[in-house]
Amino acid sequence: MTFLFGIILFVSAAAVIVRQAKFGKLPAGERLKRMKNSPNYRNGAFRNLNHTPLMTGKNGYFSAAKAFLFEKSRRSKPSSSIPSAKIDLHSLRRNDDVLVWFGHSSYFLQVDGKRFLVDPVLSGHASPFPFTTPSHPGSDRYTPDDIPAIDYLLLTHDHWDHLDYEAITALQPKIGTIVTGLGNGEHLEHWGFSKEKIIEKDWNESVQLDLSTTLTLTPARHFSGRLFKRNQVLWTSFVLQSANKKIFIGGDSGYDAQFKMIGDQYGPFDLVILECGQYNERWSAIHMMPEQTVRAAADLRGAVLFPVHWGKFILSLHAWDEPINRALQEAERTSVPVIHPMIGEQVQLNNLRRYNNRWWTTVK
Repeated sequence: MTFLFGIILFVSAAAVIVRQAKFGKLPAGERLKRMKNSPNYRNGAFRNLNHTPLMTGKNGYFSAAKAFLFEKSRRSKPSSSIPSAKIDLHSLRRNDDVLVWFGHSSYFLQVDGKRFLVDPVLSGHASPFPFTTPSHPGSDRYTPDDIPAIDYLLLTHDHWDHLDYEAITALQPKIGTIVTGLGNGEHLEHWGFSKEKIIEKDWNESVQLDLSTTLTLTPARHFSGRLFKRNQVLWTSFVLQSANKKIFIGGDSGYDAQFKMIGDQYGPFDLVILECGQYNERWSAIHMMPEQTVRAAADLRGAVLFPVHWGKFILSLHAWDEPINRALQEAERTSVPVIHPMIGEQVQLNNLRRYNNRWWTTVK
């Protein structure tokens, strides 16, 4: 009887936890009807362009769980606070084309007078529970208070390390328009955003921001989901094309043919921002290895590569600085230009080649 009572108590507590607002809400009604009309939605879920298993290792989930439990020595963290910078984003001149990286896949972009914010994760953790995936010391230089009014918030997908409930709700009064993949608006409306502020698109659909600036959603090879049911909203990458710049904003993605397709259709790019971190051979279909990140930059016909998705959280089994070291080694071998600014550093988009200080090597 005591055991049964314990099971009932556990299930009841879990049910209460997952009803919290931060877990979001599954699409329904007219939003779901539109999703079902997408060529990328089949048999009750969104699909990648090609077959994409979540686990590619021999023993699947069991092997991954065992590795996370018993291979902790491979998941080295910074032994001291990592170097970072901070500028006053509120005082930036609107005609300055700049980028500021907040670590992982979060960054601020100002292009041709428009302010963009991409996947802002600013709460100090990348999961539903703060104690499980804390950010590295020194990486949390910016808070929602430091963010100025944003014209366009771009959300690539709804995973916890890209869609931060605490940050998004704190930023709500500052956000003009949100552009994201089909279905993600259900989370946002559940959190109090008005429907009029949300633009949801399918892959290869565009949003005309003004006469000279277009934002196009493009395929990525990944998955979505904040709880148990996967692929109920669309994951995406973006092509940002203005009068003076063309930037590829990559979400999470495994390596596949979509990069060459995007490069052929929309390239060349002045800058490609691609994930480089949280990879493992066990899930190589949904996260690129660093060498593949460099290859993807070439496929996209990018003039300069900016590797992100590292430097702030430990979400895989590699050392915290392994992604950038491996990517740079491959980039040097293949002559692909790479920038690697510090977290918080102001990057001038009109002078990209100068951001090559290997700041992570100073961490003891």
